Parts: sequence; structure tokens; C-alpha cells
Amino acid sequence: MLSERDRRVLDFEERLWQLDISKQSGIRRALDMSVTRYSQILRRAMDDPDALTYAPLLTRRLRRQRDARRAQQRASTSCERRR
Repeated sequence: MLSERDRRVLDFEERLWQLDISKQSGIRRALDMSVTRYSQILRRAMDDPDALTYAPLLTRRLRRQRDARRAQQRASTSCERRR
């Protein structure tokens, strides 16, 4: 189940492109938390099934981006091992 804080983080991430300030500054000002804590909450929330119901487009996009990064890391790691 998503907490109010989880929903606030998802809402912030969804409207991030509208900000006129950096993401880091926005996180501190709007959510009053560190960037590290924000990232931890966002990573946990995107794996919560309720996030898919609450913000389906955002959740799918975040999961796709994460999966692409992981695939790229695996590919680069396997190339390094072959050398």
C-alpha cells in the first residue's frame, strides 16, 4: 500500500518536467527530504503494485528506464569479462 509520502514522491516525479529549478532543489523544497531518501522512496514505490494503479504511465516509464539501465550494465559487464 502506498503511503501519503510515496504518493507525494510519485506526484513530484510526474510533474518534474514543469519545474523551473533543479530536481535536487525541488526535492528539498517541495518534499523536505534529501535526494538520497527521495531516490530510496521512489525505487521502493515503483515496485509497489499500488503505484501501478495510482500512476500507471509514470510507474511503467520508471520501470522501463530501470530495466534498460540494468540491461546496459549487464551487457557492459559481460563485455569486460570476455577481454
